[in-house]
Amino acid sequence: MRADRLLSLVLLLRVRGRMTATELARELEVSTRTVLRDIDALSTAGIPVYAERGRQGGFALLPGFSTDLTGLTPDEAVALLTARSAATSDALGLGAAFASAMRKVVAALPTSSRADAVDAADRVLVRPGGWLADPVPEPQLAAVQRAVFAGRRLRLRYPSPGAAPRWRTVDPLGLVSAAGRWYLLAQHDGGDRTYRVSRIDEAVELDEPARRPAGVDLEQFWQRRRAEFQASRGGLRVRARVRRERRDELAATALDLAATATGPETETDGWLTVEASFGDHRHAESALWAVAPDAEALDPPELRAALAARAAAVAARHR
Repeated sequence: MRADRLLSLVLLLRVRGRMTATELARELEVSTRTVLRDIDALSTAGIPVYAERGRQGGFALLPGFSTDLTGLTPDEAVALLTARSAATSDALGLGAAFASAMRKVVAALPTSSRADAVDAADRVLVRPGGWLADPVPEPQLAAVQRAVFAGRRLRLRYPSPGAAPRWRTVDPLGLVSAAGRWYLLAQHDGGDRTYRVSRIDEAVELDEPARRPAGVDLEQFWQRRRAEFQASRGGLRVRARVRRERRDELAATALDLAATATGPETETDGWLTVEASFGDHRHAESALWAVAPDAEALDPPELRAALAARAAAVAARHR
């Protein structure tokens, strides 16, 4: 493990520049004494690490030192960097390994491409969870993605609810993948907007920089827009039973989900009784069907009947 830690230390200094022993110890999850021993070992091995004294001091690599680890292209690095998700790393006990891998990815990029790749990764949010329906064509995704990564404004031809498509110019903030769909988060006429990419008829990247506020938090932005959508739609409240191991999957497709006060949260049979909000009846039916047979609708009765009818039709088809 020490060899891997030494490599991580070198990559940290290359990517971030000068760091103190305390900062390195916190990042590598070791003691400062261990960091100092590792610095000595690197110097002995010929790695050009040097110390700077004083209040602003720390450890750094001599200018010009580089490591060529993977030969990754900037696009390949962006693809990996945008995969950062607690559901795919921390939940599996691989958070530290994932962070180490990301340091290697960033360090492997040429200096000229490194900032662009990291910035592009900050403009994409991938939300874990189930699929509400089969994938749909998204022919404008590539054009939208290019504008988002390049920080350019977009001209979109997009339909409003109950109206024909019309052109509008937006300032992209980022892209979100959630429940099998891509969404463009943007600002239009000073207001926050969410556009489903599959519904965009045409997308034209403009030769104008997008007005993107500094420090945009896509996760926070997305959660706020979800809450606004839920409030505007009213939604459908559903009471259901779901197996404990599928709860998070159902939660990812619902607008919100919580255990009921009176539900039998038994540990013996592994089932939880929950209450969830969905956009409408169709949304609820698709979400519960996606985790069948590990979920059962209890209320409203019409949702339970719809799921029973669908299951009967499927059984008859495969009889």
